Amino acid sequence: MSENNKLDAPQINHAAVVRLALPMVLAHLSTPLLGFVDAAVIGRLGEAYLLGAIAAAAVVFDFTFWGFGFLRMGTASLAAQALGRGDTMEGHAVLMRAMIMAVGLGLVLIVLQRPIAWIGFSLLAASPAVTEAARSYFDIRIWSAPVALANYVLLGVFIGRGKTGVALGLQVLINLSNIVFNIALVYGLSLGVRGSAMGTLLAEILGVCGGLITLTLFDRHWFVVEAKILKDRARLVQMMAINRDLMIRTAALLFSYAFFTAQGARGGDVVLAANAVLMNLYLIGAFFLDGFATAAQQLCGQAFGAGDGVRFRTAVRLTMLWCLGFSACLSVAEFLGGHAFISFVTTNEAVRETAWTYIPYAAAATFCGAACFELDGVFIGAAWTRDMRNMMLLSMVLYLLSFILLKPFGNAGLWLAILFFLSVRGATLYWRYRHLVREAFPAAQSAAPVPIASASRG
Repeated sequence: MSENNKLDAPQINHAAVVRLALPMVLAHLSTPLLGFVDAAVIGRLGEAYLLGAIAAAAVVFDFTFWGFGFLRMGTASLAAQALGRGDTMEGHAVLMRAMIMAVGLGLVLIVLQRPIAWIGFSLLAASPAVTEAARSYFDIRIWSAPVALANYVLLGVFIGRGKTGVALGLQVLINLSNIVFNIALVYGLSLGVRGSAMGTLLAEILGVCGGLITLTLFDRHWFVVEAKILKDRARLVQMMAINRDLMIRTAALLFSYAFFTAQGARGGDVVLAANAVLMNLYLIGAFFLDGFATAAQQLCGQAFGAGDGVRFRTAVRLTMLWCLGFSACLSVAEFLGGHAFISFVTTNEAVRETAWTYIPYAAAATFCGAACFELDGVFIGAAWTRDMRNMMLLSMVLYLLSFILLKPFGNAGLWLAILFFLSVRGATLYWRYRHLVREAFPAAQSAAPVPIASASRG
């Protein structure tokens, strides 16, 4: 690591964690507002099936867009490690490789939109009214695929470089513009769920334009990379291994949430809508805590790239402390403010009463998930993606088994199963972390660079 890079390396202390996490706390907090605004705008129309349609469409897009969230996570990991090594050119190459992949995958999604919609809505098995409205939303929003995935890459680069303030600005641009477009098109032009989809599409386009402009303002040579570096075989293999593992892990996570929504749909439109409202309440807390996971990605990734075990362990300890503390506060806030939140989101009395019954479960989910959120950031930063994938698959299997046992308890059993899932994820990741950190840093004071092959564990 060069002397200049040593000077640039952030100190690992409480102030550094807050400095990196706070912008991403706000950025991640604004992310569920996409779903919240869609739900609130449509929910104020007073029809349960329309609110259910937004929930159903969101699940399908979780698999089509969020399923490629590895583009953000993998890019952040590799960008942070390149920064830790002081390798500027490789940092630029990380962006270019990921951007080419993002645009290509986005175009593939557009081509495959019909089978994606058929499979997604068939598995959800919602009512005909819900499915028809959700399909109207899907048919428009799917065209944002290339820019949506490109935004993941841009966020990953900013996070990996420690520019979380810029990442916040980009996320806020996307989400605020979505709110404005959503309200204008749904209410102003009376376009219903189609207007909601159009608003999200326009917001994604505006976001990628803002991100590219910001990158060129930082360094106009960001997109100038030597061909031999861009096509470096070892780096390409590392990127593909990381993205493969993260894709499988993310697919398993999204399947688990989709399973939750699908089981709620089998309870009827009112239960589906109530669970959708509560899931948005939970996601606000979860994305809030993800700010500390993002801090762990950057701090752990940079320390891992530099081979600095002391800084790595310190980053893990401090980010976990902050994440657990905030999760407890958020759970209490969600429990106390849940009634007001539900009343604001929907005017349907049946949906309100059903959602009020299950507020304690949604509030508990935030605390139960705190450890796995933070350890996700640690594993991504260190590129321990194979182990992260395996622990997710194990947790998913245990989750499905717990649902079978708890099924007689109805919707309460469904919520208990998701709480068990979040708790098991944290426990299994911590079990693997204790082994992996000893393997990566046999002596805590070691400063030897970590080879590429060991970084990916692929």
